[in-house]
Amino acid sequence: MAAIHTFYEVVEEKGKAKAGSRLHRTRKVCPRCGAGVFLAEHKDRYSCGKCGYTEFRKK
Repeated sequence: MAAIHTFYEVVEEKGKAKAGSRLHRTRKVCPRCGAGVFLAEHKDRYSCGKCGYTEFRKK
């Protein structure tokens, strides 16, 4: 299991990260499960381990 801090990126304002900074999700979120459940990235698809949702990558 990956560490949760790898799923978010801090958006800095004016070059400094501060308490009021925003977070940006680096991975796709499952459309069925909602916020907090991320899709696993595979070579040819994205998939949810919770509900089984699968989204294939376009070639």
